[in-house]
Amino acid sequence: MRRLILLRHAKSDWPDGVADQERPLAARGRSAAPRMGLYMSQQGLVADRVLISPARRTRETWELVSAQMPPVPTVASEPRIYDASATRLLALVREQPRQIHTLMLIGHNPGLEDLAATLVANGASPDIEKLREKFPTGALAVIDLPVDDWDATAPGSGRLDRFIIPRDMSGGA
Repeated sequence: MRRLILLRHAKSDWPDGVADQERPLAARGRSAAPRMGLYMSQQGLVADRVLISPARRTRETWELVSAQMPPVPTVASEPRIYDASATRLLALVREQPRQIHTLMLIGHNPGLEDLAATLVANGASPDIEKLREKFPTGALAVIDLPVDDWDATAPGSGRLDRFIIPRDMSGGA
């Protein structure tokens, strides 16, 4: 069994003249990210490896989330996550080593949303319907994969354990 945690960066700002990769978090994102980190810590949603897009908003999201959690053994910036399609993200997931049981990707839409929908394509639940409707900033999808190796991860092979958006947690945003 493998577990994939997908976290979309928290709400970002759009300052004039700032390149997309350098956009910072907005106040709403700086408020929501620590709450998500606390939720993850309380729920035992801690990864063996975290791969983060190099965009500023994803790095800032991780800094705020991880401050609420126990240390993660391996955290790395992964350039292939930025502006990635679901196909490219799935390829990245499939190349993870066997000793990693829980993997977290922190990235962007539409790639994360499309990957989640692709992996849980055969399921039906209120959380899946909510995920298919929208994967907003700061949202968290936890997908269980009944595989022994990441390279066996295939479309429709996952089960959505939960889908949480910031406004589901106390404090809104």
